[in-house]
Amino acid sequence: MEAIAINGSPRPGGNTEILLKKVLEPLEAAGWSTKYLRIGGNPVRGCIARLKCFEKPNGRCAVEKDNMNGYLEQMYAADAVILGSPTFFADVTPELKALIDRAGFVALANGGTLRGKIGAAVVAVRRGGATHVFDTINHLFLLSAMIVPGSIYWNLGLGRDKGEVLGDDEAMRNMSHLGQTIAWLGKAIASTPDAFPSPPYNVG
Repeated sequence: MEAIAINGSPRPGGNTEILLKKVLEPLEAAGWSTKYLRIGGNPVRGCIARLKCFEKPNGRCAVEKDNMNGYLEQMYAADAVILGSPTFFADVTPELKALIDRAGFVALANGGTLRGKIGAAVVAVRRGGATHVFDTINHLFLLSAMIVPGSIYWNLGLGRDKGEVLGDDEAMRNMSHLGQTIAWLGKAIASTPDAFPSPPYNVG
């Protein structure tokens, strides 16, 4: 099975990266293939809301001037999608919001290409606003009929300076447990013979 962790932070080696890679550790130990991708700081434009993806439902975003379709392909290939962001004014980074909006629309336009996948949100925060970031990411998962696992607390870690989140012992335990839960859930899904139900999408 395959998991992809996508980091919306523009800062390489920062707290969001540390948290995401901690989630991937138990998955790698369970034999999963894992990928880590940082999109923060890269040119990912927001959705232009022209609904071209509904006019031509080919699994791709109509905007071809950035790397969005490459990101979509990697999300489609994964069994679990883990999205992470630092807290920017109590919300996700602009790059991750662009990914959420565009991936969500394209998935809906193509009959729910993310449905049945596991989705988990991970947040780095200095002080406040993390639950709003958490909600923003989970809105994509829940609207896309994805399966959202819980853990021992909200999936967030406290830290501002690089590496500071390593001092948040509860966060580190939470991320490790989240990875274990995703691995367990993936195994359970793979052993279920029934096809995941397709929602009756009516978006326009």
